[in-house]
Amino acid sequence: MGLKLINIVLPVSCVLLRQLHAMASDQMKYIHFEKGCEPDGLSVQTTPVPALRSREVLVKVFATAINRADILQRRGMYPAPPGESDILGLEASGTVAARADDCTSQWHIGDRVMALLAGGGYAEYVAVPEDVLMPVPSGMSLTTAAGIPEVWLTAYQLLHLVGDLQKGDTVLIHAGGSGVGTAATQLCVYAGCRPIVTAGSQSKLDTALSLGAVAAFNYKQEDFSEKVLEFTNGRGVDLILDCIGASYYEQNMKSIKTEGRWVLYGLLGGGSISGDVLSQILRKRVRITGTTLRVRPLEYKKTLTQRFTQDALPLFKADSSPQLTPIIDSVFPFHKAADAHTSMETNQNTGKIVLQIRHEDTGKTLHDEL
Repeated sequence: MGLKLINIVLPVSCVLLRQLHAMASDQMKYIHFEKGCEPDGLSVQTTPVPALRSREVLVKVFATAINRADILQRRGMYPAPPGESDILGLEASGTVAARADDCTSQWHIGDRVMALLAGGGYAEYVAVPEDVLMPVPSGMSLTTAAGIPEVWLTAYQLLHLVGDLQKGDTVLIHAGGSGVGTAATQLCVYAGCRPIVTAGSQSKLDTALSLGAVAAFNYKQEDFSEKVLEFTNGRGVDLILDCIGASYYEQNMKSIKTEGRWVLYGLLGGGSISGDVLSQILRKRVRITGTTLRVRPLEYKKTLTQRFTQDALPLFKADSSPQLTPIIDSVFPFHKAADAHTSMETNQNTGKIVLQIRHEDTGKTLHDEL
């Protein structure tokens, strides 16, 4: 008996199939690096457009932003999680270019979106799980929106999911002029709390005060723990957001109140401490929690994104009151990624350093004009 061939028609748009096929065979530009290189080792090269996995959306990237993790990854100290893109970039803004067949969310081709990434942002296209996409606030440019996902979701996580922020808390925020610092300061004010920041220049302290910080201290010029205790009348702070680590340990321990919460999310000042560490923690009954975001499972990131989208994202709209504002320090064109990294490494920035991939109006890649 001969076999009868049956044609099966799948319920997928022919237009979308052609689009996905074209993108799968296309090349895209991205920022390449060799592990351990200096900023001047970053270069624009080509690689295939990423193939979509289950429930992923392909985003046409208009802008990304620079993060400390990018610097560490370039130096060979912070590799991408297994199975994720090795391309630098933990956030991106752009438009939806294609969707996997099994996507179930509301996203449509052309929608303006932004997202937290495990990697891949320094490129013309990036594949993103549909559950971590967020809409770009109305009236906001895609360039500005690139400064939201990583630092604002990090700050929200540190305060609410990890730090158990309570109304009326006094919060000590280190690196107050950074992207996370400027975001955390605003989120504290919105939650009815009192942020105190540390930073290394008067301009960064002034920015923090303008965002609602109740006090700001220059860690290069004074012992911030003495200033914190003076400001709190000897009580200390309820919560510390600490991206520094070892070099701030003693001052942090003096600054925190008995039964205070201390969230450690970076080690810019080292990770090794010697001396009377455990007994100090024991005496003050301090709760120290370490946390990262990049390697968290997708379900955690989905929950974080949903909570942030519901609680905070509406406040980025131009007519919102109160209003949250991403602080953008500078914008570098795609091919100037080396300059952007140098700017961050020398701590020149207050707020986010954005890397613009495409023209806002035309969608043309900036590097194509060279």
